[in-house]
Amino acid sequence: MIAVRNDFYKFLFFVTLTLMFFRVLDVDCVAIGDPYHKELFDAIGQKERILFYENRLTPEKERSTEFWLEEAQRYVKERVTGSFNSQKAKNIILLLGDGMSIATITAARILKGQRQGCSGEESILTFDKFPFTGLVKTYCTNGQTPDSACTATAYLCGVKTNVMMLGVNANVQNNNCSDSMNKEHQIDSIVQWAQKAGKSTGLVTTTTITHASPSAGYAHVANRLWECDNDINTMGAIIGPGEECKDIAQQLITSEPGKNLNVILGGGMGKFLPKHKVDAFGVKGERRDGLDLIDHWQSNNPQGIFVRNLEELEKVDFNQTKQLLGLFHSSHLEYYSKAKVERPKQPRLKDMTKAAIKTLEKNSEGYFLFIEGGRIDHGHHETKAAYALDETLEFDEAIQTALDLTDHRETLIVVTSDHSHTMTISGYPSRGNPILGLNERDLDSDGVPYSVLNYAIGPQQYMDSNGKRLDLTNFISDNMIFPSYIKALMGTHAGEDVAIFARGPQADLFSGTLQQNVIPHLMAYAACIGNGLHLCKQEDV
Repeated sequence: MIAVRNDFYKFLFFVTLTLMFFRVLDVDCVAIGDPYHKELFDAIGQKERILFYENRLTPEKERSTEFWLEEAQRYVKERVTGSFNSQKAKNIILLLGDGMSIATITAARILKGQRQGCSGEESILTFDKFPFTGLVKTYCTNGQTPDSACTATAYLCGVKTNVMMLGVNANVQNNNCSDSMNKEHQIDSIVQWAQKAGKSTGLVTTTTITHASPSAGYAHVANRLWECDNDINTMGAIIGPGEECKDIAQQLITSEPGKNLNVILGGGMGKFLPKHKVDAFGVKGERRDGLDLIDHWQSNNPQGIFVRNLEELEKVDFNQTKQLLGLFHSSHLEYYSKAKVERPKQPRLKDMTKAAIKTLEKNSEGYFLFIEGGRIDHGHHETKAAYALDETLEFDEAIQTALDLTDHRETLIVVTSDHSHTMTISGYPSRGNPILGLNERDLDSDGVPYSVLNYAIGPQQYMDSNGKRLDLTNFISDNMIFPSYIKALMGTHAGEDVAIFARGPQADLFSGTLQQNVIPHLMAYAACIGNGLHLCKQEDV
């Protein structure tokens, strides 16, 4: 029996050596022992495409062992010589890339580098340089894959809730206004915690200011779509006899903490005006109740400044301005790549970021500021990856603006996302392959080119009448709807973790794997606000 076993092992050893020998002689042989990467080696065996994997794709300096060793040692030195900032955070800035999945970050990083004339993969985004990074679990109380409302309630209010809910707990049923107006079901946000601590507060977004992400900071509703009273009527809300059901815009302007916000910048002017009025962009208002909430805001803030475009925003004297309201579109702000041509008077996210910080920084007690790159998500829903990635780079520029205007010793800056999307970077594209183009090295099994970026779910499959994939060569454009596997009216969210990045006082708290609802509690601890554990009781600085 022992002899048989030894002969068997000798045979295995001989087969292993033989396969290794053939691996040296013929790359295709590797596929025998590696069926999961067979397509990679099959492609390498095709002479007309093997050139894409030659050394010419590798930058000269990266061929050196010393280059990578030196880069690694430089990074190690940065990490070991860095120190924890254990001081109290005077200011907090939470920057949210809506729908900014990890694949989105990677693809945007590559696009940034390629726009600069590089291969792209080695490029660095602003928040890539933050010293502390973690992962965030995004599921909601009744959803494996979340929406932007239940996630916003988590990262702004500190409580996980049901999909579609804003500022209320999971006892509230969808579309039930009676439930959401019940004080026992409502949750305070970090906006209110900051205001109670004497800090200034602000909200900035590229969507409507009444959209899901910013609204959790000030509203309590059973349906995120209740942006104005007309929306409540359209949705058929459940309202008890004699009950008032306040829409999101009304809560922002007339209720705490919304009415106490120092800065409100975004889109959605139509949600604040009655139907008989035309807004600054020639579009009729949406409200049926006759309320002009912009007039209401101006009456309550006689020293406040209301602006409608970049020119007006740039004329604001921030040293003298305590309240700033800016509504720059009837609905969501236009994608930047379109706005720079079609709407040059529309401010960029970095312009709004600068205005917000300049307005808030005068408060000696500090401030809390929420900034959202909201149209990353919309680009992904349309499966227009070019828009999503461009909006991510716009978001990154806003982050750089925030860094330029603040002191890392007193301002905690946190960058994260609310949820993921189904876009992937797949196949085996070569180094420097255009991230928004076709895979230049690989074809599918029918010999048809395919795009580097694809979605799991979306409106366009690019199939002919026989169910065969179309050649996408002539479809590539900045406005391209990228291909998806499952047909649907639009792309959907995905359920995997998102990344979180932090720098400044107590930034080391934002590492490891976090529940999303822990985020505001960590920020509150760092700034010594809210009702939880307080850093100031240990070290009042």
